[in-house]
Formats: sequence, C-alpha cells, structure tokens
Amino acid sequence: MDVKRLLLLIPLAVLAYLLVVQWNQDYGQVTAETQAPSVATSGEPTGQDNPDEASGLSVPTTSSNPQGSSDLTGNMSDPAAANDNSRALVAVTTDVLDVRIDPQGGDIVYAALLDHKLTNTSDQPFVLLSDNANRSFVAKSGLQLEGHEGRIGFTPSQTDYRLSEGDDSVVVELSATVNGVDVTKRLTFQRDTYAVKVNYFLNNDREEPVSARFIGQLARDNSADPSTGSGMGMKSFLGAAYSSPENHYQKVDFEEIQNGSFNNRDVEGGWVAMIQHYFTTAWAPQQSQQNLYYAATDSRGRNVAAFAGPLQTLAPGGEADLGATVYMGPKVQERLEAVAPHLELTVDFGWLWFLANPLFWLLDHIHDLLGNWGWSIVVLTMLVKLALFPLSAKAYKSMARMRKLGPEMQRLKEQFGDDRQKMSQEMMKFYQKEKINPLGGCLPIVIQMPVFIALYWMLMESVELRHAPFMFWVQDLSVKDPYFILPILMGASMFVQQLLNPTPPDPTQAKIMKMLPVIFTFFFLWFPAGLVVYWVVNNSISILQQWFITRNIENDPSVGKGMKTRE
Repeated sequence: MDVKRLLLLIPLAVLAYLLVVQWNQDYGQVTAETQAPSVATSGEPTGQDNPDEASGLSVPTTSSNPQGSSDLTGNMSDPAAANDNSRALVAVTTDVLDVRIDPQGGDIVYAALLDHKLTNTSDQPFVLLSDNANRSFVAKSGLQLEGHEGRIGFTPSQTDYRLSEGDDSVVVELSATVNGVDVTKRLTFQRDTYAVKVNYFLNNDREEPVSARFIGQLARDNSADPSTGSGMGMKSFLGAAYSSPENHYQKVDFEEIQNGSFNNRDVEGGWVAMIQHYFTTAWAPQQSQQNLYYAATDSRGRNVAAFAGPLQTLAPGGEADLGATVYMGPKVQERLEAVAPHLELTVDFGWLWFLANPLFWLLDHIHDLLGNWGWSIVVLTMLVKLALFPLSAKAYKSMARMRKLGPEMQRLKEQFGDDRQKMSQEMMKFYQKEKINPLGGCLPIVIQMPVFIALYWMLMESVELRHAPFMFWVQDLSVKDPYFILPILMGASMFVQQLLNPTPPDPTQAKIMKMLPVIFTFFFLWFPAGLVVYWVVNNSISILQQWFITRNIENDPSVGKGMKTRE
C-alpha cells in the first residue's frame, strides 16, 4: 500500500469512527417509561362493579370445571382511566418495589423495580408493569364467584402503604361484600423480595353453599421489550412460558397465543410467566392443587397467559382461603427457585444450558471473590482457555506446521497447478510425509464452538451484568461500548491472529480472510460490552498461545526435512 493511499484511508477511518459514535449518542438513547399512575387521596373506590366494564374471558371447560363458568378477571377499563384521579389506585412502596393496585378487581397495574434503574446513568427505576398508551402489561388476579358477574369493586383501608424501617412486611387489604359473601383480598409484600402473596379470604353468610375459584392472568400487548437495547445478535425470548410436571419449561410466543394454538392443560402445581430480557413476571399457584393453564386474547387484543385454580365450595357460614404468588422482578436464579419449582428455567440459556449453567455458577463464584463482573469475565475466559488448552494447542500446532511448510506447498501448486488430480496426489503424499492433518486446525476449533455459544448466551442472559461497571469508560457490561473501543480492539486482535496463520493458497479465500476482522468489528459494535470483553481476552490469550507454538515449530529442525531433501 503506497503512502498516498494510507494518508487518505486514515482520516476516512477516523471520520467514520466519529460518525458512528455521534450516531450512537443521538439514536442509542433509552426511552423513559412514563411516571407512576397518580393516587387519589380518597379511600373510597370510585371504579364501580360494572359488568359492562368487565367483559372477561371464559374459563376453558375441563373435568374440574364442567360448567365452563365465565369471567375470569375481566378486562381493564380504558388505560387512561388508570392514570386519572377518578379511580383511587393504591400505592405500595417497599425496599425493592413501587406498585399501584387498582381497587376495581385488585389488579397490579404498575410495578417499578427500585434496585434496577432505567439506565446506568438514570435515577428512574425500571418499570416492569404499566398500562398506558405506549405499553400495556398488567398482572391481574380475580375471584370467580358463583352468582356474580364482572369485577369486584373493593374498598381499600388506605391508599398509601410503605414498608417502614424495621418492618419485614406490609399488608394491603381490600374488602367487599358480594351477594352475601364477605370477600377480603390481601396482598402481602415482604422485605427484599419481588414475590407478592395474593389471597382471597371468603366468609359465606348466605344460607346456601357457594363455589369460588382463584384466577391469575398476565396480560401483555405486542410492544417491544423495553429491557432489550438496539444491539445486534441473538435476541432474548419475549413471550409466555408454562411449567408442568411433564414439561418443566415450555415457551409460547405471542403468535401462538394470537392464533389459539396453545393447548389448555389441567395439571398439579406448575406456573405461568411472561418472559423478557433480564426480567420476568409469573403466577405460581399452590403446588399441591390441580390448576388449569390456558392462553387467549382479551378484548383489547392483549396476549393473556393465565391459570385457574380448582373450584371450592363454601358451605353456609363456611370460610375459605384461595391464594397464589405473583413474582415481578429480575431473573435471578436463587430468587426464582424460592418461588416455585423450575421457575429458574426462565433464565433461558438456550439449548446449551447444560454448559451455560456451570459456566454461570463459576462466574458467580469468581465474582464473590473479585467483586467486579468485568474482571470476573476476564478470569472466567482464562479458565476456559486453560481447560481447552489441549484442543487449542493441537490446532495451533497444525497451523504452525502449515505456515512453515507454506513455500513447499506453493511450489507443488506451481509445479502441478495445471493437473489438479496430480497436484492432489502430491499434496496428500506431502501431508503424510510431514505428518500434517489439513483439518487439524479446524476440528479442535469446531469442538470448542459449543462452549463459546454457551458463554454467549450465559453472558447475554445474566441480569447480574445489567448496569455492572468494569473500568474506565465501560460502565455497563450489558450494553454496547459507547466509544466502540472494545470492538476495535477485538478486530485488531483478529487481524494479529491472521498474521500468525498460514496464508490460504487460494487468492480469493485469502482476500475474504483479510476482510473478516473488518466484518466482525462492524458486527461487534453493538454487542454488549461484557461479550466483547470475553472475545478480546480470548483472542489475546490465543495470540500469545499461537505465537509461542508457532515460534517453537519454526525453530524445530525436524519440521520441514522433506523440503530440504527436495532442495
């Protein structure tokens, strides 16, 4: 490359870099969620028990529900109503949650996670549940009560609850009387937990028996996942998931819900969830009872993933307690395991989960020692490279031998280039004599690829890396490098690796190989910084390992004896 061309390319490369950085600053911002719905000061519920407002879904007919009774929990009224003071929303604030409850049915229509910010530079909490013009995602729970249609209009004892210093829990009680049945809906929030216990306490004052059942729904529209950035690469699953004794984790996308292809199931225990990147919302009913799981769409076109508990009959003067647990929070395996069996599977490491799980276990323990997720990734990468050293060494030895014997291979190509059959025969003899395996540099790398893919999914799915700082300019390992320095270093490391590899004999292939560092650098510009840290460290260790092996092979007089004989 002449000096004039070099002087032209350098300013063009700098200009392109500055343009990409400016584009990232202008268009890479996260849109802030709207503020929490306002809370009326009145303690009286203004949302009336209106059947027209609660044209609900129907419970699918099963053996446990032969009547096929209707109206699970109904539908929310117009979303703007939830933000209006005409409805007295109940505010609940704990050390980790900021929640709004609609007394009309007792649904959770807003949930912000106080320990998880919208961005790493923002003081605004991440909003998981909300019901507004931009996004509708609510956790609904209802009581199907014999002889009653529509939602129950509850009276809250107060509209503002706060977890006080020194208290372990805060209890929200909503009360109503429906056709002679006293109903108390109790939501119990505990310190340092995202799981909320929801219970209906019933007292039948009627002279005849009455049946009731607990129903939990997760209703979400088709809006984009707010916890996923605009980066390239594989995306985390957005949709519903169910668990049963036969199938511990079954994903159901929104398309399956919309076309009604999900088969209802009546199983013991289980759970239902809505999954997104880093966070999940789930209903976990009592594991000892028979629960009906189903999916449908409501009158607003939202995707509904739900369960219905068994019908229970209350004798005259009888009492009942119907309950379930709703989880609204990050996909932290230890927290999820405490809510329901197999709920930790919502931390979806993909089809290589059996490799990703032990890798995360190791990363977590390294972090316990170092206290920094970035350096933990560096140490994990070094340990993985150490474990795969025999395979890597075999590949690099094969490439080093081919690099040293490259002149002889080129001579054979020039000598027999016009006769492909003869050239192939001579090349095979040459490989056998010099003990070269043409695939020796490829097979070990192919064997290592599952480990690399498992690491990719593990680092991408781990909420622990969200907003986790590394050092210097990298203050969030879950998003792209704001100055794209790490991707450029990764591309440079690929280029150095290519210098240590044998040059492909095919000119076209050689040109393609030279372009790979540029292509990969472009792709990695928008990859999460944690993943790029892994690749930079992995490539750097590979360069050192490959350089050491190549130097030893080149200094080994036993390699290339055949070349000297021919000369």
